[in-house]
Amino acid sequence: MIIAVGIGLSMAMITLAIGYNGGMFVLSRRSYKEQNGQQGRSRFYVFLVACLNEEKVLEASLDRLSRLPGRPPVLVVDDASDDRTAQIAREAGGNVLLYRRTLPEARNGKGAALNAGLAHLRACGLLDGRDPDDVIVCVVDADGRLDRHAVAEVDPYFADPRVGAVQIGVRMYNRDLGLLARLQDMEFVVYGEIFQKARRHLGSVGMGGNGQFMRLSALESLREDVWSDCLTEDLDLGVRLIAAGWTNAFCGSAAVFQQAVLTPGRLVRQRSRWFQGHMQAARKLYPLVLRRVGGRAAADLLYHLSSPVLLLLTSLLPAGFAIALADSVWRGTLGPLWLAWFYVITFGIANVYGHVYRQREKELGRLRSLLIGHAYILYGYVWFLSGWWALWRHMSGRQGWLKTART
Repeated sequence: MIIAVGIGLSMAMITLAIGYNGGMFVLSRRSYKEQNGQQGRSRFYVFLVACLNEEKVLEASLDRLSRLPGRPPVLVVDDASDDRTAQIAREAGGNVLLYRRTLPEARNGKGAALNAGLAHLRACGLLDGRDPDDVIVCVVDADGRLDRHAVAEVDPYFADPRVGAVQIGVRMYNRDLGLLARLQDMEFVVYGEIFQKARRHLGSVGMGGNGQFMRLSALESLREDVWSDCLTEDLDLGVRLIAAGWTNAFCGSAAVFQQAVLTPGRLVRQRSRWFQGHMQAARKLYPLVLRRVGGRAAADLLYHLSSPVLLLLTSLLPAGFAIALADSVWRGTLGPLWLAWFYVITFGIANVYGHVYRQREKELGRLRSLLIGHAYILYGYVWFLSGWWALWRHMSGRQGWLKTART
């Protein structure tokens, strides 16, 4: 009975995962034509960079932003740092502006810092006389290094007046510093090239916390704090924009490069924070999606919001496979066909991931991309450990997290 239940659960979860991932891959390969609209309009871009003790990475990021074509203004929101963050922003000069927050208002999360930064933009007069439809607010993390051509690539999407936000790709600029950093880069490439591109057809493109471009009128339509206090304020914002009737777009031809964490402990901590934030957001977003989003977008968003539960259930699969393996050994049925079946359902998708990643990293070669794809399947087990830790923290009422340490 236990063996049957274990094998049955394993097969059900495998079927669901393969079906969803396979469907999204096929959908992502379909061509997608953006709608044309207000092509001749000039838009005003302004960047928000929320910072808390970011002296190790901020200078390089501001250097990239300060050299963008047109030199758009960059507002650094210093969230009561006690290192050289504010000094670096002040010395950057030019198009870089500094807004300093103080305790006790400061250090209440990235969402609160971004809300304060947006309020300061309105109060300082920088946006006076500008049509909110033509003001584009971009969030870049302190370690984010934006492609020089990012604004030029994103701008045509906003020609469609229905587009409220555009998310660009995310990469790791230190991906050559070991396998762990390379796998994080692959994770974001796969997410963008398969899932985000597929979601363009479903109307469920998600926002990330780095490299998100948003129309000011779309933000104002939310009629509340734009960014929430949950640990994944980007997920929350993206779903609320869709529920408000806006279209989220994905631009894969530009990217923001951020810093990968280089130790397993920091990776598990970071992913646990994201996992817990996903659970926080899902609790309030479920009813919103059911009430105000319809069709394929609602189905995909509900599946996506359910991913923490599905992932925790999937973490039971190794036990199911161990049961199936023990049963096969006991019955003497372990043979080439069983091993081939095990390989296909476990590592079959690695070939797809390796192919997708090689399209972005052609210098890796076919064999190395394939090997990295197989390593990526094992890397996914990090989410199992992170998920159970996040669930324990959630159930015990522990909500605060230290920010990811920079190097």
